[in-house]
Parts: sequence; structure tokens; C-alpha cells
Amino acid sequence: MLPPALPVVPGLELACHYATASPQNVGGDFYDVFPLDGKRWAFFLGDVCGKGPEAAALTSLTRYTLRAAALIDPDPDVVLTSLNTALLLDPAIGSRFCTAVFGVLEPHEKEGFIVTVATGGHPPTYHLRHFGAVEAVQPKGGMLIGAIDGAHFASLTVHLAPGEGLLLYTDGLTEARTLGGDMIGEEGLTRFLAARTGPVSAAEAVGDTVGLIDAMPHGVGDDVALLALSVPLADAADGLTATATAHTIAPAGETPESRS
Repeated sequence: MLPPALPVVPGLELACHYATASPQNVGGDFYDVFPLDGKRWAFFLGDVCGKGPEAAALTSLTRYTLRAAALIDPDPDVVLTSLNTALLLDPAIGSRFCTAVFGVLEPHEKEGFIVTVATGGHPPTYHLRHFGAVEAVQPKGGMLIGAIDGAHFASLTVHLAPGEGLLLYTDGLTEARTLGGDMIGEEGLTRFLAARTGPVSAAEAVGDTVGLIDAMPHGVGDDVALLALSVPLADAADGLTATATAHTIAPAGETPESRS
């Protein structure tokens, strides 16, 4: 149900990671990146409630509904509204719901990308800027998807400039507990991300975050999915059209290997 590989997006670096908390239970985290037309790309990441075959069925429906809806009308608000309707109309889903972030990338007229993001009940996306600056990208009003008819979704737009990146994640990351028993939380993750220096690399952002997870004494209690996007600096992009890096899917707590 996960994409076999990340696509190559000109002018963009992509990286992802997925780890299951338990190899015995099918998880419900998902992500994808795919083209909309000759210049625009869509991406999403989310989490369905529950575990097991029912959660897997919901994950499959969610992923393919998002793809299909985006090809009809890529407006992020409309895409999440379409998913909400699809989940409510499917009697097999019952009372299950999901959270998700859906975004559209379009090349900026000068440099980088214009990114429009909509959120449905999901933790904030982080805009990683220069010199450790971190900004939460979380449109107000994004409700759970598949919970109620007429759920409201909102979007906002940011400029992803060279040297900057976006980090999307599921709540298995922020709910991981430190040695003292406290959850990392959004504040702890923000501090961790702000400690970096230099331009942002998607592969490094994912690798560093995986390192944070591996450093937790008790591992994680839930699945973790990560998706990062970054725009290389002009000098770093010389001779480079794009890169896509994925970490091997493995039970949480194991040391992930990389492939590119």
C-alpha cells in the first residue's frame, strides 16, 4: 500500500521512512508523491485509526481516493472533502476515520516551489528554514476525515525556497517517550529540528529524525511514517536534477538501512 519508490521531481529532494511498531499488526500510516500534470506534483501523508485488516482496507481506500480526487481537482481542500465523503459513503468503513496532510507543489516563478497544504486533523507539518528556524504549517479548522458529514478543511500556502524543506510525520513520532517517560511532543520535536544548522536536506532531515527515534529507550508505541521535501541551493544543485531517498521499512527500534 506504500509507493514502491519515490518519484524524481526536478529541483526537489525527497526522502521518506516507514517503521512498524509491531511486525505482527498491519499498520495504517501512509504517504505518497505523484505528478498532477507537466509541472505540478501532489504529496500526502496520513494515519488511519486502528490496526489490522480493517485499518489496512481503510488505508488502501484512502490512498487511492486521494490520488483519484487530485487528478479531478487538485485543490487540497477539495481533495480532503472528497476523501471525507468517500469514507462516509462506504459502509465497510463503519466508524473508522483518518488524519492526513495533502499538498500541491508548483514551481515558483523565480526559485523553489509554491506549496499549498491542507490538513485534516493531522499534526502540523514543519517548514524548516535557514539557520534552524522552524515554523509549523497547520491550517486552522482542519477536522478529522471520515468522522462527520460536512467536515471543514482549510489550506495555506508557503514558499519553499532553496535551502529550505518540509517535514511531515505521523504521531508515532511525537508520542515516543523519553527516558523520563515524557512524550517527545510537538514542542520537543520543534526544539530538536531547530538545533540543526546550514541548509536543509530532505535525506538528512529524515535520517536525523530516525536517529531521534532510535535514541528513545523504549522505542515507539505506534507506527511512524516520515516524508521530507527540500530544495537544494543553486550551487548544490549543479548537475543534479533531483534525488529520492527511502529508508528500509522495518520494525521500529531496528537500525534502518538506506537506499537511494
